[in-house]
Amino acid sequence: MLGNINIGDIILWFVVFLFSLSFHEAAHAWTADRFGDYTGRYLGRITLNPIVHIDPIGTILFPLLGFLSGVPMFGWAKPVPVNPLLWQEKNKANILTSAAGPISNFILVIIALLTAKALLISGILMPNYFASTMYEILAPAYSGSIVMEPLSKIICITIFLNLSLAIFNLIPIPPLDGSHILESLLPYEMARAYEQIRPYGFLLLIGLMYLGVFWAVYSPFYYLVAGFLRT
Repeated sequence: MLGNINIGDIILWFVVFLFSLSFHEAAHAWTADRFGDYTGRYLGRITLNPIVHIDPIGTILFPLLGFLSGVPMFGWAKPVPVNPLLWQEKNKANILTSAAGPISNFILVIIALLTAKALLISGILMPNYFASTMYEILAPAYSGSIVMEPLSKIICITIFLNLSLAIFNLIPIPPLDGSHILESLLPYEMARAYEQIRPYGFLLLIGLMYLGVFWAVYSPFYYLVAGFLRT
């Protein structure tokens, strides 16, 4: 412990965060490759190796500052370069390549949820109704387990971190994945007008987070998943 900060929790959170971002970016690169854009594959981005996906500021500095300061956490990995000129079925490719990242996070949520439910049914884990954070709503059925306590936290972190990553990235504000999906669905003139907000996207996202808009969107999904784990 360091003050009120649990170093072990930070390490667990950061390991899951790196894996989740790597899975997200590899999904982008893999999907782009399926449509004929081999850029990500040639750059070695179809991999779960976090080293090739790390952005020093977005993957390390911002998330850790958020964790240590208690302000809303957000982060990003190094974006996978794409070359739309190589795409077959360009509009479809843009939508599916953009959606692949959030879909990959939803896949991790489902895997972790099924694992959690199996451990709950088997009696290895139990709901923690006195949890102080969302990452502690599961607990080992038998206290003192040096394996199950960190495992229960890893499962919770995987569920709620990936749920937040998926929903956050679907927000239709540049440069998030949702903005590319929306732009591909808009008529040409509207898409060009929409493109004009791109330089202000980062400021808009910070504003929405601090105004609580993201929590308002995220919270129904959080309570739904938390309720599923506690029943």
